Amino acid sequence: WYRSGAARAASTGAMDGKAKNVILFLGDGMSLTTVAAARIFEGQRNGHPGEENLLSWERFPATAFSKTYNTDSQTPDSAGTMTAITTGVKTHMGAIGVSAGTRNDCADSLNKGLLTWLQLADSAGMATGVVSTARLTHATPAATYAHSPERNWENDTDVPDEAKAAGCRDIAQQLLSTSRFGRGPLVALGGGRGEFTTVEERDPEYDDKVGQRLDGRSLVTEWQQAHPQGAYVWNAKQLQAAANAPAILGLFEPDHMRYEAERKDDPAGEPSLAELTQAAIANLSRHQEGYVLMVEGARIDHANHSGNAYRALTDTVAMSDAVRAAVEATSDQDTLIIVTADHSHTLNFVGYPARGNPILGKVKDKGGEDGAGKLDLARDGLGLPYTTLTYANGPGYTGATNQQPVGPKRYPHNPSSFDPSTGRPDLTAVDTEHPDYMQEALVPAKSESHGGEDVGIWARGPGSKAVRGTMEQNAIYHMIVQATPRLRQRLCEAGTCDAKGVPVELPKPTAFERQAGDSK
Repeated sequence: WYRSGAARAASTGAMDGKAKNVILFLGDGMSLTTVAAARIFEGQRNGHPGEENLLSWERFPATAFSKTYNTDSQTPDSAGTMTAITTGVKTHMGAIGVSAGTRNDCADSLNKGLLTWLQLADSAGMATGVVSTARLTHATPAATYAHSPERNWENDTDVPDEAKAAGCRDIAQQLLSTSRFGRGPLVALGGGRGEFTTVEERDPEYDDKVGQRLDGRSLVTEWQQAHPQGAYVWNAKQLQAAANAPAILGLFEPDHMRYEAERKDDPAGEPSLAELTQAAIANLSRHQEGYVLMVEGARIDHANHSGNAYRALTDTVAMSDAVRAAVEATSDQDTLIIVTADHSHTLNFVGYPARGNPILGKVKDKGGEDGAGKLDLARDGLGLPYTTLTYANGPGYTGATNQQPVGPKRYPHNPSSFDPSTGRPDLTAVDTEHPDYMQEALVPAKSESHGGEDVGIWARGPGSKAVRGTMEQNAIYHMIVQATPRLRQRLCEAGTCDAKGVPVELPKPTAFERQAGDSK
């Protein structure tokens, strides 16, 4: 995987890049249908028909498709896909920063650790950062800094005793403990306070919540001791006040951060993804050696899993705002920005809705492809109206469940059992544009699944010309390291480059660990 990915990136000109900085935006579960629907949704919110609109990254000059499969699964998960993006090597479902092996098997994974481009950048003396609206220990952000055969080993209570005995550490500990490769992330902003604090520690925002750790280690306190001039923050006001801190740890919720649609309801004030991005760039750009930053719009995925397009689209638009903020804060002369997704979802865009038809609404057309009739509600073979957006599977199935009666479902809906549907519901009087309306799903499932089709890649800046065609997902890593001279040089110093200076040999993480007395 590593050699083939390197060859692909080199053949499309990634080595010509001279990037000082790299920002990767990852829209978790941001399928091409999600992008298209969000584009229209944003345009319609701004008073336009919608179809002509473009999300911020859709204006980037370079585009490609990414093949997302894992080594063991046609339809992938976020752990395996993000590991491919961050290490240049595809792996199996559930694996974080380790090559393909046996899931949950600590002993099997110990010699299969992979070097991520965040760790590589740290080793090369660059500044690094991680931003996510998920828990910072969740699969996507974890794959930038951790090594684990099981994505769910987020805190010490998740790791089996035999795995601890074999030498595996929980993911939270790997983020906030002293970095093996350099300074570690100077900016870490997201959710997941509970993964880093003990059961004896009361949450600062919610009196009825405590941390989850049973090992007695308050990782937040340890981080503060290691960064005496740094700032630990947990609300938007504190984040603003920490603008001049040399390092920032922001944990804004005990679990995932709120959906963008619900962010205004946060009692303490929660920053938007754009505000998190601005704060990260402002901090990291002070470092003349350059920086590498990963920003995840995580809750696009969660909303799609919940069968609720409204929240998926609002979070996609929020990520568009974050990308726009990054573009405004950087130059395409020295900063490579890549926007992509880890995998798809089963969201569908159906019917023949007229131009400007509300993307969350019921389909109105003029008679389908013939287009000869009067604009009216389109009807299925049973004479019933239907919406433009649907899911192939998920909790939006309209049969009765243990939680809601037969008919359209309302968010949140987390059923454990389903009754067979006897037909589609009549949506004539249903407000399908309500934020809590759940799109109909064909196949009943407790959680809507990922999709296995390709996702998009969009890029601007040095080396972006290498983004074209249909690519294996792991080639994204190789485009990044080849287009960034400081990363490429560090790999060559370790003896992984060929005669042309292309990094082609799989780097061993131990070769990049800092030495005693190293101040990097």
